Amino acid sequence: MLTIWISLIIVPMILGLWAQARVKGAFGKWSRVAASSGITGAQAAREILTAAQISDVEVLEINDMLGDHYDPTRKRLCLSTGVYDSASVAALGIAAHECGHAIQHAKSYAPLKWRAAVVPLTQFASQILPFVIMGGFLFHMMQLITVGILCYLVLTVFQLITLPVEFDASRRAKIILQQMGMVRAGEEAGGVNQVLNAAALTYVAALVAAVANLVYLLLIRNQSR
Repeated sequence: MLTIWISLIIVPMILGLWAQARVKGAFGKWSRVAASSGITGAQAAREILTAAQISDVEVLEINDMLGDHYDPTRKRLCLSTGVYDSASVAALGIAAHECGHAIQHAKSYAPLKWRAAVVPLTQFASQILPFVIMGGFLFHMMQLITVGILCYLVLTVFQLITLPVEFDASRRAKIILQQMGMVRAGEEAGGVNQVLNAAALTYVAALVAAVANLVYLLLIRNQSR
């Protein structure tokens, strides 16, 4: 059982920490390298949206490091200060990635619509999960373990849908930045690839963790029978 616990809990945890370290390392490295175009993340985002004929998305600055995101419900593209005001290779990569989501939204990209549809259920599952797991293990209530299994099933589906959404947004970003001359081929384009590929690892790690926890709870429930 100890080997199974290490394989299904500890290994995914280490993978997640490694993925986060990769993101911070890549962002830290390429945030110190200025792009030859000299434009900031905010300027790049607005130019990309204009080129894509998207005029109803607002580009905003937020005080949340690496909290950059696109909000499809409010049509807001939120960039952290380190991306919004920076003309670095990392900033342009992240800004273009979030624009990729805005373009997905404008083009009714199916996986983005699927993810949006399961967000409310995913949020609910995430909120009750700690209490369900704690109660299930402390009081040996298999009914709560079963609820935990359903929660992790929801999270697994969400993470599975998230992968094509994030990969596609990064693919769009890499192409757009070079097509619009915002980054040069070679070192700058390679830097964008490093930043976005590192970020993609975090989504892979999240999926692995969700699947591992789901399998672990299934094994516990089966052993209790």
